[in-house]
Amino acid sequence: MKCVTLLILCVIALSGSLSAQPLPRVVPEKAGISSDRLGKMHAVIQGFIDEGKHAGAISAVARNGKLVDFKTYGYRDLEARAPMQPDTIVRIYSMSKVITSVAVLQLFEEGRFALDEPVTRFIPELRELKVCTGGTVENPTLADAKKPITIKHLLTHTAGFAYDFSAKEPVRQLYVKADLLEASSLKEFIQRLARLPLVQQPGEAFNYGVNTDVLGYLVEVVSGQPLEDYLRDHIFVPLRMIDTSFDVPEAKMPRLAKIYENGPDGKLRPVAKPPFGTYAEKGRGFASGGGGGLFALCPDAPQWWQTRRPANPGAKNGGADAGQPSDFPGQTHAGWKSVGRLRAGRFGADRSDQGQRARVDRAVRLEWRRDDRV
Repeated sequence: MKCVTLLILCVIALSGSLSAQPLPRVVPEKAGISSDRLGKMHAVIQGFIDEGKHAGAISAVARNGKLVDFKTYGYRDLEARAPMQPDTIVRIYSMSKVITSVAVLQLFEEGRFALDEPVTRFIPELRELKVCTGGTVENPTLADAKKPITIKHLLTHTAGFAYDFSAKEPVRQLYVKADLLEASSLKEFIQRLARLPLVQQPGEAFNYGVNTDVLGYLVEVVSGQPLEDYLRDHIFVPLRMIDTSFDVPEAKMPRLAKIYENGPDGKLRPVAKPPFGTYAEKGRGFASGGGGGLFALCPDAPQWWQTRRPANPGAKNGGADAGQPSDFPGQTHAGWKSVGRLRAGRFGADRSDQGQRARVDRAVRLEWRRDDRV
């Protein structure tokens, strides 16, 4: 059955600099954006609501560090007729990957590890992984890995891990049986994952998978903090993302958008179980994995994505990388040299798949700091 989740359109032109304050509003035309075109976008999204394809939606457009357009549509709760509002809390699913990857870059820049370092130095449970080359669920054909999985492989989704929906048989069924995203903790997740084969040799190709969840556990091991605590202390609190977390407090539950699916009659109905273990209640399911599970406000998204736009001191003639460094006081961002590597997809070795070089967790883009520590 096709799951119909909350539609969130955050159409963002990534340029500008960071501010700890909400983005200032600007008239669309002054930002080089057509009000007429925005009106057409509003009409299309409203059409999804009117046709019963989605319960509610939020759209946002930001450019050059300014908010050009923000609009809510429909309902966060159809049954209660509770409208979608700017302070509605939503599940951001795989957008969590970018935030976890920022945490990894912070630790990298502190000199806690090298990107080409084997991840088994920190997660020895993954030392004996095999590669599936065929066979059946009952009797898969396995081969030794030719090289260890590095942190860079995890950032670029080239480690050989998968999701059940991105793996080929027989690995797909093995992932289904393992039910990784129902693990009660990242440690239990790693224990389950260690019993599964890789879908390919590490570093040989891109395969979308649970790589960032492994990175989430890496953050825990290296920092000595639970992932949710590390993200809170080093990212969410400094950026004043006060409603972003891996669960929703009871007092904020009325603001949470419900998830809907198509029933047998084709109409929307609430899902009985949130996909991918994204339970809102603390302590339920695999909520703090790193690759998904965060709850957040849509108004935070434009500010977050704008903070990830680097201002390159080497840019000339006002090019695309030109800009001014932020005066933001927190230690929450990666240096501009790391940003350059991320944007180019270059981390050293293993460029066998040139077409995937730039796929580093949604091409993470961060601001640069004056202290060039990389």
